[in-house]
Amino acid sequence: METSNPYRVYTPESLGSAIRHYRQEADLTQKELAARAGLNRTYLSDLERGKETEQVRRILRVLRQLGVRMTLDKAEW
Repeated sequence: METSNPYRVYTPESLGSAIRHYRQEADLTQKELAARAGLNRTYLSDLERGKETEQVRRILRVLRQLGVRMTLDKAEW
């Protein structure tokens, strides 16, 4: 099984890139992933484009204040 490098998340754009990468790796459309996650497809699209939502801004601010880096890597279930 091919593994990808983990994504370092420090901006809304890097979070969006990671979401897009893992969605495409799972061979899902935005519509399919949004339905599975209980989200609106346009919200998922905004996330993938790196749109800075209030929720994302707050999470990144808390992590920055804690001196924590968020790294996303695909889990083996």
